[in-house]
Amino acid sequence: VQLQASGGGLVQPGDSLRLSCTASGHTFSSHTTGWFRRASGKEREFVAAINTGGREIRYADSVKGRFTISRDNAKNTVSLQMNSLKPEDTAIYYCASRGSPNRLVLSAIGTASSYDYWGQGTLVTVSS
Repeated sequence: VQLQASGGGLVQPGDSLRLSCTASGHTFSSHTTGWFRRASGKEREFVAAINTGGREIRYADSVKGRFTISRDNAKNTVSLQMNSLKPEDTAIYYCASRGSPNRLVLSAIGTASSYDYWGQGTLVTVSS
């Protein structure tokens, strides 16, 4: 299984970016998938996740109302639409997905150890 994250770049505060995560050997539609990020000098943190079935979505408080996670089953892609970007959103963004097709309890959806497969990360830099 390989996950590939893409779409990062350098943008100005207030701009938008759309990150995409594709997979080989893995189907997102039947596995909980999320986005995490790691800023320089900081711990990795949860950003957003979409649970098996697609009806349960969670966001970190810091991105709620600005970021939207979505899944395209036909393209086997999970995307993260990021609007109103702030300098504090600067980080390497990673997509991650579970190996088990079972629904993940919501209390664990933001925990990195709940995920088995990780992409290589894509850098998002928000700076004027």
